[in-house]
Amino acid sequence: MSTKTNQMSETELQDLVASTDTGGRNPGGFPAKLIIWVAIAWSLFQLYFSSPLPFIFQAWLNGQGISLNVALDDTKARSIHLAFALFLAFLSYPAFKFSPRHKIPVPDWGLAVIGAFLGAYYFIFYHGIVNRLGTPNTMDIIAGIAGILILLEATRRALGLPLAIIAIVFILFNFAGPHLPQLVAHNANRITTIINQQWLTTEGVFGIALGVSTKFVFLFVLFGALLDKAGAGNYFIKTAFSLMGHFRGGPAKAAVIASASTGLISGSSIANVVTTGTFTIPMMKRVGFSSEKSGAVEVASSVNGQIMPPVMGAAAFLMIEYVGISYFEVVKHAIIPALISYIALVYIVHLEALKAGMKGLDRPKAPPPVLTRLFIWATIIVGILILSVVLKYGLGFIKDIFKDQSLYAVAVLILGAYIGLAWWCAKFPVLELDDPNSEVTVLPSVKETVNSGLHFLLPVVVLIWCLMVERMSPGASAYWGAVTLIFILLTQRALFAFFRNQGEYGNNLKLGFADLLSGLETGARNMIGIAIATATAGIIVGVVALTNIGAPLAQVVEIISGGNILVMLIMVAFLSLILGMGLPTTANYIVVSSLLATVVVEVGRQNGLVVPLIAVHLFVFYFGIMADVTPPVGLASFAAAAVSGGDPIKTGFIAFFYSLRTAILPFLFIFNTDLLLIDVTAAQGVLVFIVATVAILVFTAASQAYFFDRCNIVEILVLLLIAFTLFRPGFFMERISPSYDTVNASDFVSALADAPTDREMIVEISGLSDIGEPITFYTPLPIAGASAEERLDNLGVTLINKDGKVIVDDVTFDSPAKKAGLDWDQEILSARIPKASYLPKELLYIPALGVLAAIGFLQAKRRRKKLAAATI
Repeated sequence: MSTKTNQMSETELQDLVASTDTGGRNPGGFPAKLIIWVAIAWSLFQLYFSSPLPFIFQAWLNGQGISLNVALDDTKARSIHLAFALFLAFLSYPAFKFSPRHKIPVPDWGLAVIGAFLGAYYFIFYHGIVNRLGTPNTMDIIAGIAGILILLEATRRALGLPLAIIAIVFILFNFAGPHLPQLVAHNANRITTIINQQWLTTEGVFGIALGVSTKFVFLFVLFGALLDKAGAGNYFIKTAFSLMGHFRGGPAKAAVIASASTGLISGSSIANVVTTGTFTIPMMKRVGFSSEKSGAVEVASSVNGQIMPPVMGAAAFLMIEYVGISYFEVVKHAIIPALISYIALVYIVHLEALKAGMKGLDRPKAPPPVLTRLFIWATIIVGILILSVVLKYGLGFIKDIFKDQSLYAVAVLILGAYIGLAWWCAKFPVLELDDPNSEVTVLPSVKETVNSGLHFLLPVVVLIWCLMVERMSPGASAYWGAVTLIFILLTQRALFAFFRNQGEYGNNLKLGFADLLSGLETGARNMIGIAIATATAGIIVGVVALTNIGAPLAQVVEIISGGNILVMLIMVAFLSLILGMGLPTTANYIVVSSLLATVVVEVGRQNGLVVPLIAVHLFVFYFGIMADVTPPVGLASFAAAAVSGGDPIKTGFIAFFYSLRTAILPFLFIFNTDLLLIDVTAAQGVLVFIVATVAILVFTAASQAYFFDRCNIVEILVLLLIAFTLFRPGFFMERISPSYDTVNASDFVSALADAPTDREMIVEISGLSDIGEPITFYTPLPIAGASAEERLDNLGVTLINKDGKVIVDDVTFDSPAKKAGLDWDQEILSARIPKASYLPKELLYIPALGVLAAIGFLQAKRRRKKLAAATI
């Protein structure tokens, strides 16, 4: 394919994003206005639902003796959420490719109205449904059948056939229960049972996934849309270029940083590719990257935005519900893999530039001396630390003084900060949108660029502060971040005009209000596909719960994998990739995690590897997003090729090759949970981050066959071995100096008495599964107490010796042993007891880094010789 014919115009690119994310229909007149105002109404409803207003109004009404419920519970809100999504889906997405784009056919009007009614059915008839308690009447059954069919049609339009087909297959599986092979047969096939599960309870369509979309995801998508509408997207891109563009291959490195920044506020990898790619891809091509490599860098960096906290697409919020841990814990576990993956991508760009002998762009003026730059950076770091301390203890001081009124005091403080930042930013020129096709030979000024939009960081700080410090719920945090943004959108034009003495305050306020309405509309329209996806994925989750398919599925997976954990993980990875080729990331994650997350944990327990549930969920999620890259369907690769004019399949393969550093991480953190900061101290966490960063850079050098110089096959193999050693030092150290002693059941109690108390033991248990079949599994148990008897008491377990076997005679309710899966009449087969003394696995870092230094020295010497020979 030729470069000229592949490249799309700006209008065509926006149509690509619209058809993928917000619907490809663009009617005029009344229908267009209706779509806009319904979308704005949806955003306003979500803001109202997440705000304190319903509770304030409810308290006032109760005080007036008025019997009116204005505080919606989660279930009612899910119903209204789906009603908005279905109505907008049928108005925004044409039925077929050849369907009219500039008008809405009469059947689509009908489907939109009926879909909205059926989506709101749970809300409208809430009290009757609750009173019937699982015994749906005829109207419920008709509404449920029609609602599922209309939801599937909306899914087909908004997300394509794959998700709709998968949902249909699961529904058919539900109906065919008694006629299936014995392993997967079930009796949950009555129409009343199925409709009750799917449409009248919170176990199906209106389940956890749609609840997460309602409570959390919408507000984060809206936050991103408002932030972009305020001008932050352009600010992030230009800031990245001003800071990184002067390095070797600088525009590509800037593209990675810009895409990472916008990925934090965008839930769509495709929109991220087009938004940042229209500017970054032409710049990369100008400094020497091919069309395909330019597109691949943009794809890899845009898709990676979905694994980067605090938003992670929608997965972070789904994991809260599915794994049962706090949002803060999800972010803590996800942060190191995401950071080192982005660091490795910057390194890939550096190696590509090094191999091609590229240079960076010129700065507008010479940079300051090294010592001056170091002093500036030190001042910035110290300033951030001082600011953090002042905020932490200053806000605490405000709470102590103002108590219940502290919210207003903090609001005044934020307002003062905003006005101060606006005054400062107004001293610098406005950041105009650049023409990506114009020639750029000099980078924008770092000082002017960075300082022109510092006020955009304020809502981000509010969001992260509420999440990480105040530990508010994600929904409440996003609400306050969005409120901050709304105020900025309404006032920034007029405020900047005031500080610049430009006048026209009234007109600027009108423009700010128009920006706000546009942001509210964009946020809602970006949510249509996500809301539909989570509702449809709820059908699959409902079938899994109703038919209890998890247990037989675990048997099938174990049989196919032969109990080998690595083979099983490869199977799960391929399934995630295959499903992801047709499903959006959110739906892919819901489907695969519902089917296989607990299966992986269970099969791991049965084969000696205790895998934390969060590690499996992150594993599934990582491979779900890889599908946006992977040919032949990778939509992000097609979007990037449309911008670059390159071959989309070739772009996809290069992007997948660049993404190998992301693909290996899930396998590594399954076997080395230190990467997820599980059970590590703060000091250990810092060491893990440093070593993991070095390891991912070494792996990247091996995959690119270039370190200081081009690598031969021996050097590549040695680099891979070094990377593996740094990532998993325990693999080798357990063979050199085991940290556990494996003891038989007869020696279990005596060995337990001598075990150290700072680690867990792993016990092998034989018993019966939930379906009454013999099963053997491994489970970790804490060690607490002085003697063996005291330690068993603290575990809540009583053991007896019966016919030479150690049998569980009693397990205390809600004890550590009960939570670990121990039960009456189980047999203890063996135990891995931690040793008091053993060599720390970190010792292997020394020889690994020593060999790495030797390879670096030899390659640097070889490169100097080549350069010397070339100059003769």
